[in-house]
Amino acid sequence: MKIFKSKKRAAWLMAAVMMGTFTFGGMTMHTTYAAVPTKTLVHDSQMKHATIKDLDNDTRVFAVDKTIEAKKVTFQNRYGFDVAGHLYLPKDFDDKKQYKAVVVTGPFGAVKEQSSGLYAQEMAKNGFVAVAFDPSTTGESSGKRRNMGSPEIFTEDYSAAVDFVSNLKFVNPQQIGAIGICGLSGMAITAATNDTRIKAVATSAMYDMSDSIRNHYQGDYYTPEQREIVKHHLAEMRDKEAKTGKSIPGSHELAVDKDGKVISTKTMFPDKLPADAPDVVKGFYDYYVGRAYHPRAINSNTLAWDSTTPYGFFNFSLMEHIKELSPRPLLLITGDKAHSKYFSDAVYEAADGPKEEIVVPGATHTDLYDQMDKIPFDRLVAFFNEYLGE
Repeated sequence: MKIFKSKKRAAWLMAAVMMGTFTFGGMTMHTTYAAVPTKTLVHDSQMKHATIKDLDNDTRVFAVDKTIEAKKVTFQNRYGFDVAGHLYLPKDFDDKKQYKAVVVTGPFGAVKEQSSGLYAQEMAKNGFVAVAFDPSTTGESSGKRRNMGSPEIFTEDYSAAVDFVSNLKFVNPQQIGAIGICGLSGMAITAATNDTRIKAVATSAMYDMSDSIRNHYQGDYYTPEQREIVKHHLAEMRDKEAKTGKSIPGSHELAVDKDGKVISTKTMFPDKLPADAPDVVKGFYDYYVGRAYHPRAINSNTLAWDSTTPYGFFNFSLMEHIKELSPRPLLLITGDKAHSKYFSDAVYEAADGPKEEIVVPGATHTDLYDQMDKIPFDRLVAFFNEYLGE
């Protein structure tokens, strides 16, 4: 049992195990392309509830490659949420051809202008059509209740992204893969387990959020008594939200102190981290509040997830049917210094083949968000080329 000495210390430690967790990295985002007419792409889309528009007001926080064109898109999932994304087109794009495609999102609490957009851009640089998207209720995606995490709806968002790309005439619907980063990795694997249109799936810095929220770090968190305390806290939060009609922010991973009190914070991070904050927390903070700050990202923002978010993850296990992923191939990318490595190790052990785990020497969890010298994009591209076909 872990006992926290203070609420602030608890908040730092919760942040360390939570995520798939300056002004736009100091970059000015005026981008020019050899533009593909948007009306051409709209004409090539066969999905009923979808939009494709020019990407204006570009707020991406990574180095934008000016040879890769991006469009702003929306597509509807089967629950009626409008999922917002960025569509990345390969260099020298020709809408008369058919391309392989990948759909990508994550980390948990991030937005498409951060890590997932970087991954999508790199895949487009290597000849793929790619879509990075905001999960429902987050970023620019719809949802009256904001910042409500859901293992089922977030998994459905992957399939909705496949709906979108598979109905683009310039995408081969038999050559679609999925990428999950950090806390959306579990949803990517779960989507690929049941949606046979996803022919291969890869994860980077994997987190299984159902295990992380329900069982905490390495499964050693709650005693049975503590779990009941947390359930009563969640019931109280639901009742307060029902009475007020308002969302109440709170921690999506809940600590219980030595007095049996639940510790929940309304923000992901304090304004400034103390010098003695754990290295893992510093890694998250340096990414979300520092080099990749984005005002729409939960992890960068002043509010946390909706306080009732844990319900879905208490109720459903994302990896329950991992054996059924086969024969679809799985690639897991982690770092030998990543605190999350055990998630990738566990999934690799549990999954049937084809499967591969890449352990990047010297890489921490957040290095795999955006550090180009650490992310093995060449291996990622080779994986999808092999299993999606040439």
